[in-house]
Amino acid sequence: MRPMRLMGLPAVEKYPEATVSRHEEHIGIVFVGDDGEQTMNVPLKYVGGDAESAELWLLADLERMGYEVRRETKGF
Repeated sequence: MRPMRLMGLPAVEKYPEATVSRHEEHIGIVFVGDDGEQTMNVPLKYVGGDAESAELWLLADLERMGYEVRRETKGF
């Protein structure tokens, strides 16, 4: 699988929590902080390869960037 390039993410300082969930056609990321929340959806057609592998890669990469990550399993 080719790694995704993450762009346009909210600042970790403002939105320190990130929840990742896999859905039928996209991977959703909800960033939560003092200013509320921001949601991003990544269509699976842009992920390439295995959706679960992409979800796990995203969790690891967001954590490496400093977000407190959580995997939401009820989405899929």
